[in-house]
Amino acid sequence: MALHRLSSIIIGVPNPAETIAYYTEFGLRPGADGWLATTDGGDQLRVVAAPTRRLVEVRIGADDHDDLAAAASRLRALEFPAQLGLTELVTHDPATGVRAVVRIEDRLAQDPRVAGPYNGPGRDDRVGSRAPGILRTDPVRPRKLGHAVLATTDLTLTTAFFRDGLGFKASDYIKDAGAFLRCSTDHHNILVLNAPVTFLHHTSWQVDDIDDIGRGATHMLEDHPERHVWGLGRHHAGSNFFWYLQDPAGNFSEYYSDMDCIVDDQLWTPETLEGARGLFNWGPPPPPSFLHPEDLAALMTGAHST
Repeated sequence: MALHRLSSIIIGVPNPAETIAYYTEFGLRPGADGWLATTDGGDQLRVVAAPTRRLVEVRIGADDHDDLAAAASRLRALEFPAQLGLTELVTHDPATGVRAVVRIEDRLAQDPRVAGPYNGPGRDDRVGSRAPGILRTDPVRPRKLGHAVLATTDLTLTTAFFRDGLGFKASDYIKDAGAFLRCSTDHHNILVLNAPVTFLHHTSWQVDDIDDIGRGATHMLEDHPERHVWGLGRHHAGSNFFWYLQDPAGNFSEYYSDMDCIVDDQLWTPETLEGARGLFNWGPPPPPSFLHPEDLAALMTGAHST
């Protein structure tokens, strides 16, 4: 596909310093000019001041200027704004106010890491030693930004903006509630959710395997059990393992591994999911606050999140 990665995001919160400290503890490292960086993706998160928590900007990688021009043409045909330059296209979703910047960038290449060896029935791949996952002592470092989840008051309009305008592909839908959209081979890079107010629901960060999900969450909860939201579990849409935590502004942050990969669009058939199947395959049920955040009423009235 012409688009090839979710390059970075900018989020707005009332308390940038606290939120930056949280994501540094989460495993992101200081990057250039105030950005926070992942191991493979580079500078991928910037935190700025805003009255309420929100997604301010998404940056998306494209191969060449023809890709930018094609997106600009689609956006204008749908009457979305589009400012086309030599190396980037700037637009915004009228429903949420989120700015989208599509830029000519190199594709992300990740060095593979073998998580095993794993033993199983009739398969003793690891003999005479403890599992590598329990021997790791290094801090968990997210490899890349996987996706962001955006709540919108106009699901149809925001879905059309990303899918029909920018050129994201649809992977799955949640009936009357959401759309899983991708701008890479990952199952989803943006999930659009229907809501009574616009806000950032969560961001998701790839780690090596399920052991690093558990190690990362355990570290984050050691002195702050109140950060726990939901996990450990495995989603149906995307198939990934997950564990969700909460940052100081009220946004959820997810460690994930083993996401579905869609290389050939012809071999993938989107599903329309209903009920719990749209949320998870196994694990504890999601808490009510995951579906209806505790600060939802405050967000609706424009009050500050603390």
